[in-house]
Amino acid sequence: LGMIEATLGTRALAVRYFPLIATIFIFVLTANMFAFLPIFDTLVVGEERHALFHAVNADLNSTLALAIISFFVIEISGIATLGALKYGGKFVNIRGGAIGFAVGLLEIVGNVARLISFSFRLFGAIFAGEVLLLVIAHFLPYIASVPFMAFEAFIGLLQAAVFAILTLAFIKIAIEEPH
Repeated sequence: LGMIEATLGTRALAVRYFPLIATIFIFVLTANMFAFLPIFDTLVVGEERHALFHAVNADLNSTLALAIISFFVIEISGIATLGALKYGGKFVNIRGGAIGFAVGLLEIVGNVARLISFSFRLFGAIFAGEVLLLVIAHFLPYIASVPFMAFEAFIGLLQAAVFAILTLAFIKIAIEEPH
């Protein structure tokens, strides 16, 4: 709560956004840690041996869903705090001439790119770790897997923090007055 208050500037805003930021962090961390349970990728079905359970964040659908939630919260926060016209003025700047208009278009592209950035950052890190552990387990089972599993647990914690902190930072940017 203190970190959120330091970022957003007021206690009232920190209390408002703390449940969201904490929920994102706890959900991503828990989903990343659940991937280490023995049930994941061991129960298989069919002749082609498809895994019955798969790590949550190693699926692009779940990371994209989190990114969409974050995106809408960020945009709605900006509109609710500044008002639709003032917030929209960050993207459509006619008074700034051609350069101001181009900067506004770049802001729109940057906001939409957050969806891709959020979802692929988390998905890529977790999926790559899953593949790394699978390869290591096939070459050196039991011995070499343990340090890599500890490393992947750290990466899971780090990715949870990154997702939550980036959401917080983008909320801060969205609710600031336009220059």
